[in-house]
Amino acid sequence: MATIMDGAKLADEIRVRVRNGVEELQRYGVETGLALLLVGENPASRQYFGATLQAGRKAGIKVHEYHLPAAATVNEVLGVISAINHDEMINGLLVLLPLPQRINARRVVNAINPEKDIDGLGAISVGRLAADESTFQLIKDVRPGTANHILPLVSGFLPCTPFGVMRLLEHYHIGLKGKHAVIIGKSFAVGKPLSLMMLAKEATVTVCHRETRDLAQFTRQADILCSATGKTGLITADMVKPGAVVVDIGINVLADGTIVGDVDYGPVSQKASYITPVPGGVGPVTIAMLLENTLLSAQRNERSNSPFMMV
Repeated sequence: MATIMDGAKLADEIRVRVRNGVEELQRYGVETGLALLLVGENPASRQYFGATLQAGRKAGIKVHEYHLPAAATVNEVLGVISAINHDEMINGLLVLLPLPQRINARRVVNAINPEKDIDGLGAISVGRLAADESTFQLIKDVRPGTANHILPLVSGFLPCTPFGVMRLLEHYHIGLKGKHAVIIGKSFAVGKPLSLMMLAKEATVTVCHRETRDLAQFTRQADILCSATGKTGLITADMVKPGAVVVDIGINVLADGTIVGDVDYGPVSQKASYITPVPGGVGPVTIAMLLENTLLSAQRNERSNSPFMMV
């Protein structure tokens, strides 16, 4: 029976550190601000919006809510982003994805000021990750409340979902060096950045996607199997090597409102050594990393304005 990787517990620990950092900034008269922009009414996005809003408020972060209808034009969306970019009270911006199909998501995400791109999905942030200018955060502890948490001004932010996966693996002392990691999904939000992060930790990485033939032949080789497709029941027990670590990053909202992942949880949990539940696995850590990045953005901004502030 697999050990359950409790993301909610780790997320609570991260939020405590974030709240302490937010309160330290408040002693200097500085508020930490996070903007959430939701376009349309995608069920998964609405659920994530609400969870992030609640978590941010609990951490003492001032959350600014922006809602646009599904019929909003690209210019309307870009106008909101421009206003947020110029608002000194807001340190980070999260645009909830997916956007309506007629809106070019890359154009929207790239419009975010890189210093406020706390989800790390803009082209500049992705480029810094690919160039190994951000991966030092995986090696050196820069989280709030540690001696080394100073974040260089030239560094971008790591995407929150894959960074959350890495922190969850670290929390359970699951090493990556020399391991074969198989990632299903090649999105900018999860698959691609996760593969770069795992390479930085010296794993051997295979990335599979919808065009991969005979997916099971790859998944059975995985020491660490990560699935982020949004396809319910994609990973069955016969596709998993005994003792593998299984990280379910998929989020699927069923007709009755139940949230499930990509993995056939019951049978797979009997075969894996570690497994993440859905909900309660990667999701809470993703939100916690978003809050941590928001705090780091606020700290970095204040250090650039007041270099002698010890935050």
